[in-house]
Amino acid sequence: IAKLMKKAKFRELKWLKDYEWNDGIHLPATTTKEAICDLHFLKEKQNLLLLGSPGTGKTHLSTALGLKACERGYEVRFFRVADLVEQLEAALKAGTLQRLKRQIEKCQLLILDEVGYVPFQKQGAELLFHIIADCYEQKSVIVTSNLEFGQWNRVFGDNRLTSALVDRLVHHAHIVAFTGESYRLKNALSSVKTNNSN
Repeated sequence: IAKLMKKAKFRELKWLKDYEWNDGIHLPATTTKEAICDLHFLKEKQNLLLLGSPGTGKTHLSTALGLKACERGYEVRFFRVADLVEQLEAALKAGTLQRLKRQIEKCQLLILDEVGYVPFQKQGAELLFHIIADCYEQKSVIVTSNLEFGQWNRVFGDNRLTSALVDRLVHHAHIVAFTGESYRLKNALSSVKTNNSN
């Protein structure tokens, strides 16, 4: 398990037992909290798309599910999307793209964190598209994004490519909407209040 966790390259370790499900998390009719936590989507090679405001727990949930998958013996890879695109572009330049793609192909769960924070150049967007297209119906992908699908063309810069990418992700997917207020902001404000009252 430790080997799988190391290979996944999580940015930090966040666990399901510490995850706070709240009223701002809206599940689709296609799944339940229990089914998500039991990784049903992974067994069925379905995707999980976590969309909503920053700071509402999307990365925590995706990481916790990734760790649970490692505990069950699945091979997982976690990437911040901007970092993955950077790695793909560097690998293309260095002539090692196929090797990187093979490494990603080996995993059974690919987690793409923070789609929408950084727009991509055409080449980067196309490289990412091919990674997602290769996953289609072969493995599960978890995506976190602060943007609705209608805004993704701002990130990928090409309407046709964006449409094809979203189409592959959404087919066989559970879309979870996060509408609550930011945990980070709430914690920062409560610590400010505490300091002011001292």
